Amino acid sequence: MKFNKFSKCLQIGLIAIPSAFAMSLTYAQDAGTRVAVVNSEKVFNESNLAKAMQTRLQNEFTKRQNDLRDSAEKIKTAAEKLDRDSAVMNEAERVRRQRELADQDRELQRKQREFTEDLNQRTFEERAKIAEKANLVLRQIAEQRKLDVIMQEAAFVSPKADITDDVIKALNSQK
Repeated sequence: MKFNKFSKCLQIGLIAIPSAFAMSLTYAQDAGTRVAVVNSEKVFNESNLAKAMQTRLQNEFTKRQNDLRDSAEKIKTAAEKLDRDSAVMNEAERVRRQRELADQDRELQRKQREFTEDLNQRTFEERAKIAEKANLVLRQIAEQRKLDVIMQEAAFVSPKADITDDVIKALNSQK
């Protein structure tokens, strides 16, 4: 008997919750909820902060990238020389050089992984700084325009709801 009362209360609750949610959405639409959309990837690519970030990262990582490329070229050249000379080499010398090349290749791959991890970490750090500033700008724009919701990305965005360029302009005007 108690189970039936609980079951009925649960059923009523399950009906009431979606109804309340639907009513709140209807109310929000009637109240004129103001929504805007920002394309965060465009902010991360086109703002002056993003361009400065790209320059910093390029300056920081170019030397390592060039060193890796040079090492890869040396290994490739050594492998080609070994292929050409292997016919006239004795077995012991050929095996020794193959091991050296394999060791050099493993070391290069390790350095390339470290490079990629370091670059990804620094990119994440720099993007976090931009995101922090962009969030402050978004709050300011939301307050100025009396926006209720700002969404990132959308399947479709009306140009009048897209505030991406305004966010970029505001970020670019900051010192």
